[in-house]
Amino acid sequence: MTVQPVPQPSTLCTFPDGTERPPPSAPHDGRRIVLFDIDNTLYSKEAGVAELMKDKIRAYFLSLGLTEAEAKDLHLHYYKEYGLAIRGLVRHHQVDPLDYDRCCDSALPLDEVLRPDPKLRKLLQDIDREKCQVWALTNAYKIHATRVLKLLGIADQFEGVISCNYGAGEFSCKPEAAFFNEAIAHISSPPPPVSSLYFVDDSALNIRGSHALHWGHSVLYDEGGSEEVRLGGLDKMPLSPARENGDANGPRQGRDEEGPRVSVVHQLDELRSVWREIFKS
Repeated sequence: MTVQPVPQPSTLCTFPDGTERPPPSAPHDGRRIVLFDIDNTLYSKEAGVAELMKDKIRAYFLSLGLTEAEAKDLHLHYYKEYGLAIRGLVRHHQVDPLDYDRCCDSALPLDEVLRPDPKLRKLLQDIDREKCQVWALTNAYKIHATRVLKLLGIADQFEGVISCNYGAGEFSCKPEAAFFNEAIAHISSPPPPVSSLYFVDDSALNIRGSHALHWGHSVLYDEGGSEEVRLGGLDKMPLSPARENGDANGPRQGRDEEGPRVSVVHQLDELRSVWREIFKS
């Protein structure tokens, strides 16, 4: 009889130093949950990390024997189809995902382009920790995620880092509901109510994903001003009534709570106005 492998989780949860964070044993403590994307959100796109990453990924495709044209086309196709190039490579080329990470994300010269950011650190320090927990939520693997936080000088501002489990081979990622739901299950047991979730990301697709799950407060960080159109007007819609019944996407909200809200900022410091309630007065 063939023994089927036990499916691995799509997400990993670590402390900001990269050590494993134990599964939650306590219920939600009532604080708001603030989740920050990492890449191109906690640092500017002008740092050039995306271009460095694109070059590493393209080189990895070429190492598989693909032509320059095939590498370019497949990289774009896998990103659009699966959210991450590595998911397409695992599915169609039997690539070792951890080898991919070593050759791509972990090989990036981040120490040459990322520096401690005092303004960002002050923004994070000003979030009221008596009212909020602050987490990082990323499609990257844990090594890259924790490395970025350390280089930016903000690792100590996060309670935990929720990342993609590349070692699982087949895994979900943002903006998929399975990823979002598994991610918040790392925070408390049972997971926190969706009305308590605050999420900021530079991808409109990811914001649309969190909004579809009724996450209470989703913000698109549109640094260059070109991403907002992909929201499809979600940020301009009137607030919907809060859901009164629980479902698989999260616990019920009270009758006196607003429905999910989507906003757009062009600088992270604008969160002080959009999310006034999470900052120290």
